[in-house]
Amino acid sequence: MRRHTWIIPTVYIIFLMLPIYWLVSMSFKTTNEILGSFTLWPQDFTLENYRTIFTDPTWYNGYINSIIYVSINTVLSVAVALPAAYAFSRYRFLGDKHLFFWLLTNRMAPAAVFALPFFQLYSAVGIFDTHLAVALAHTLFNIPLAVWILEGFMSSVPKQLDETAYIDGYSFPAFFTKIFIPTIGAGIGVAAFFCFMFSWVELLLAKTLTAVAAKPIAATMTKTASSSGYELGLLAAAGTLTIIPGAIVIYFVRNYIAKGFALGRV
Repeated sequence: MRRHTWIIPTVYIIFLMLPIYWLVSMSFKTTNEILGSFTLWPQDFTLENYRTIFTDPTWYNGYINSIIYVSINTVLSVAVALPAAYAFSRYRFLGDKHLFFWLLTNRMAPAAVFALPFFQLYSAVGIFDTHLAVALAHTLFNIPLAVWILEGFMSSVPKQLDETAYIDGYSFPAFFTKIFIPTIGAGIGVAAFFCFMFSWVELLLAKTLTAVAAKPIAATMTKTASSSGYELGLLAAAGTLTIIPGAIVIYFVRNYIAKGFALGRV
């Protein structure tokens, strides 16, 4: 029986990889081939879809814009969540549990609820259609998530570590940056990963708060229609390229994610 235990994991992995393979395969096909016949691999192999993306500013600027505001959001979310999570894990104050729950309710709310208020606010203050606008909007959802993840990691660190550092003469900023942050490095990696991924795949706010200068790739992908129909090969190529940043992030934080599932609140 043990000789066949590999069958179920293999079938599961194939099942997971099949949509990705199909997307990549479609990206090397023409739209006519995609609509004309069912083929397991490209019969008329073409790189024209990728050539369009890398030569058309409308397309490659979409990737650049997405990476910029996602990076800004990830840094802001983690930077703000670190001291907030430390306060929740180390101190008890009036309404702390209620405040912690209120933070999580922001993550539960649908993005559509905040689209119009953000649009009017950012238009009034003059930051509409900027990378900062989208990054700040996404912090509403990512900061609570980061606080929740980091608080779990910080609570697992004994308070004796803080007391020992103070006895050794460390100031709080020195202790926090030189001792505490390296101790919860796995938690920071996990929080940064989830902030990056949620911001990368979010479409509604990113599309509503941008027009031209900061339009993300997700918004660009929704406009692949032409007089002859949807350019499916081009859309598949764009979708294939959107997988790459997430795969790169997963590669660099893979060890942190494993520790996070084993030790933290993930």
